[in-house]
Amino acid sequence: MIKILKCGEVSPEEIFARNNPTLSVSGIVSEIIAEVVKNKDVALKAYGEKFDGVTLTSLEVSGKEIEEAYQKADKEFISVLEEAAENIRAFHAEQKREGFALKKENGVILGQKITPIERVGLYVPGGTAAYPSTVLMNAIPAKIAGCKEIVIVTPPSKTGGVNENVLVAAKIAGVNRIFKVGGAQAIAALAYGTESVPKVDKIVGPGNAFVAEAKKQVFGLVSIDMIAGPSEILVVADGKNDPKHIAADLLSQAEHDKNASAVLVTDDATFASRVSEELEKQIPTLLRAEIARKSIDDNGKIIVAENLSAAIEIANEIAPEHLELCVDEPFLYLDGIKHAGSIFMGRHCPEALGDYFAGPNHTLPTSGTARFSSPLSVDDFIKKSQYLYYTKEALEKVADKVAYFAEKEGLQAHAESAKVRL
Repeated sequence: MIKILKCGEVSPEEIFARNNPTLSVSGIVSEIIAEVVKNKDVALKAYGEKFDGVTLTSLEVSGKEIEEAYQKADKEFISVLEEAAENIRAFHAEQKREGFALKKENGVILGQKITPIERVGLYVPGGTAAYPSTVLMNAIPAKIAGCKEIVIVTPPSKTGGVNENVLVAAKIAGVNRIFKVGGAQAIAALAYGTESVPKVDKIVGPGNAFVAEAKKQVFGLVSIDMIAGPSEILVVADGKNDPKHIAADLLSQAEHDKNASAVLVTDDATFASRVSEELEKQIPTLLRAEIARKSIDDNGKIIVAENLSAAIEIANEIAPEHLELCVDEPFLYLDGIKHAGSIFMGRHCPEALGDYFAGPNHTLPTSGTARFSSPLSVDDFIKKSQYLYYTKEALEKVADKVAYFAEKEGLQAHAESAKVRL
């Protein structure tokens, strides 16, 4: 059963305690990366047999496999995917930025140019669940940014295929190539390249502890989006809500993972008890009841705050991945939210809207990192170069100052490179 904690009756440490899984896989992941670097495709196929129970002759999904999956797919599902994709495109198109050029006196030009990252790798999980939504959320911003090649890696099934819904989403999103490789070995393949899998410049997408650790270890050789922790939801709700709705929202994250956390912050103790009772009714009805049960019992909590202002302060301290504001006039509270990945406003905006359909990205900062990081966006798939141009006259006007500054730092050659042109 979910814990109910009343502010003032328990310690702040208990209020703000966060689930931090301690599974250490760094040594195993290091070995996997080294094996892929050494033996490339041979290693990937061996790990496919060991971890996925499948013998692969080819690592790449063929165009025929993709087209067959698309033709077999439920037409309603294709329609929903296409509408979701359009919503995602519309939202992320607003994020696209242009460079600039600042023209100053004496012909000086200072500027910044925007260049898409050329090749990106997208990890799509395929363990306890497959996520075509992840394909759309990660590939579409990359396409809008102008990335030339988008490569997916995803674990194969025991029959040697890839989840058909993932293939359909990849076709709709415009993914270029798909490989039947999962786990830390897939991250290693993207970072270093093999005979089949091309080396990429950036790796994005969620995964388990092995995937997260592999991304951490290859960072620097390639860029990554973030190190994602367990899924999180925090709901700020007053007593006017239907407890069925709030319980369902909490369970929408709890069913993800036994390590996921679902938190309700309310100013109404009676409502807190009603939500707890509703959770007990709904959990047994879920297909993933065992996962949700473990998540709620181990990591779930209901915090009873003095008032809604105090609830907002608690939310800011926790800095959740998903934050629901289930209150009247939620926009009055929006400016007060300082730390959250994605904010869902009002009583009719469940977190699932953002996961699948509305348009904002669902790849979000977790584990409190919303204090300093942002949702995945078009910006994650570009890089910025700055440039400067000086005429002879412009340099002559400032060369002595540049040289003086350089000499203050004890860098004579820097100084001379300016003075020699006078």
